[in-house]
Amino acid sequence: MQEQYRTVARAGVHESEINRSRFLCSLAPAATEQEAQDFIARVRKEHPTATHNCFAYVIGADASVQKASDDGEPGGTAGTPMLQMLMRREVRYAVAVVTRYYGGVKLGAGGLIRAYGGVVGEALDALGTITRQRFRLATVHVDHQRAGKLENDLRATGRDVREVRYAEAVTIEIGLPDADVEAFTAWLADATAGTATLELGGEAYGDATA
Repeated sequence: MQEQYRTVARAGVHESEINRSRFLCSLAPAATEQEAQDFIARVRKEHPTATHNCFAYVIGADASVQKASDDGEPGGTAGTPMLQMLMRREVRYAVAVVTRYYGGVKLGAGGLIRAYGGVVGEALDALGTITRQRFRLATVHVDHQRAGKLENDLRATGRDVREVRYAEAVTIEIGLPDADVEAFTAWLADATAGTATLELGGEAYGDATA
């Protein structure tokens, strides 16, 4: 698994006008290829009279799934530069749809490549990106007496506390960067006088702390 990846901070639309053509870039995070395709379908439905609805998406922290479509523009002048912009910015799990309303002035191949790639770059700047960090999921089991203070200490030290469950004992689910597991185990033993146990689980991605 990749240590981290960058994705779109939020869904949104950015508009540019180039030689009287309107270019609207709809950008969104997408966890799966199906989510990306559903988003593309929604945008097409919103703009049925547009000249073109070109798209590109990248799924997977390692960019294992990449798709692009020129939607009737000359081959390689729309979807490919959009995809290249996502890849150049190292954006993953994201989908971009550029809707074009033709304004009567032809842009030529070079102009189209600059327009489609450029509007995706502008949309990324406008909407922002976030970095997601790979974490090891871990569960801390602790007694009720120490649970409140331990949870406060975890949050105070910037730990990624995901869930707290109260039963006979208290379980606190956290996300730990792999490199921190050893140091955290020692800290936990010290903080709870050796009474808490740590159970390591699978891996997931969470927001990286700055």
